[in-house]
Amino acid sequence: MSVQAPSAVVMVRPHRFRPNEATLADNGFQTDAEGLDLARVAASAFDEVSRAADALDAAGVTVHLFDDERDDRPDSVFPNNWISTHSGGHVALYPMFTPNRRLERRGDIVEFLKAQYRVQDVIDYSGLEYDDVFLEGTGAMVLDHEYRIAYATRSNRADPLALERFCTNFGYEPMVFDASDARSIPIYHTNVMMAVATEFALVCLDAIASPVRRIEVADRLAGRGRRAVIALTTSQLDEFCGNTVELEARDGRVLALSRRAHDALTADQRALIERSARLLPLDVPTIELAGGSVRCMLAGVHLDPRPQRAPEHERSMAGREAAPVQMPG
Repeated sequence: MSVQAPSAVVMVRPHRFRPNEATLADNGFQTDAEGLDLARVAASAFDEVSRAADALDAAGVTVHLFDDERDDRPDSVFPNNWISTHSGGHVALYPMFTPNRRLERRGDIVEFLKAQYRVQDVIDYSGLEYDDVFLEGTGAMVLDHEYRIAYATRSNRADPLALERFCTNFGYEPMVFDASDARSIPIYHTNVMMAVATEFALVCLDAIASPVRRIEVADRLAGRGRRAVIALTTSQLDEFCGNTVELEARDGRVLALSRRAHDALTADQRALIERSARLLPLDVPTIELAGGSVRCMLAGVHLDPRPQRAPEHERSMAGREAAPVQMPG
């Protein structure tokens, strides 16, 4: 099992999805909702999440799927921004930049994780919102769990103070940089430009403003055991090629990504990835209208599962079967 690739994910299936008008100003990947048939958009998004969950389940990834019927949480399909989980039984809740995104934090999901997995503590950073300090989870940060590095591009969604506090609590080294797309729009979330897997990394180095920092990021991503650092072009950045996530499936690791991202990768890039992870493309074109893709849709579960208790009658039988045996003589 790879420390980088979780074998379970949390997903949220929205019933009232739409591109969030409140996030359009600083999300250069988002489509303006004006003129869209929002009822049709919501229905398509519901179906896309359902099919994506089915595809992950068929691959052998455990999917914890929660429904969201509220109409005031347009981005609830992206739970990785408000919650992350970590080995050792730790859960983090994050401060969100946009007020209507703060409604996405759900106590029922946290309680479910406590019941199903060994959770030692929940560290809640959401109070930082009152100080206008924000850190939108594993959207704002891309975590290298093996080498303990938190990569983050400066933005409204990633305050250095909150990042430093997270890194101190969880034992990561922060690596911060400035990054923009081909239109010189600052990258709003680090996970749209890079992804770290067990044996490779994907990154749009051209988006990083400082040439020195580009080299430093590439060197750190290479690590000691990573086979390849795959450089993405700014055109591939626009196609969400960086917004991918490695998962542990039934027959080995997979790289979950959108069909759009898959088709934008070159044959050589796909071959490098498939040395260690099977490509698992998911069709989510409606979800991508909101400026995020597959990585944003999946909150990885890096927790140890609790042993499942058998029904009462089975526990009673097990207790009798486990009684000491009296040996003759």
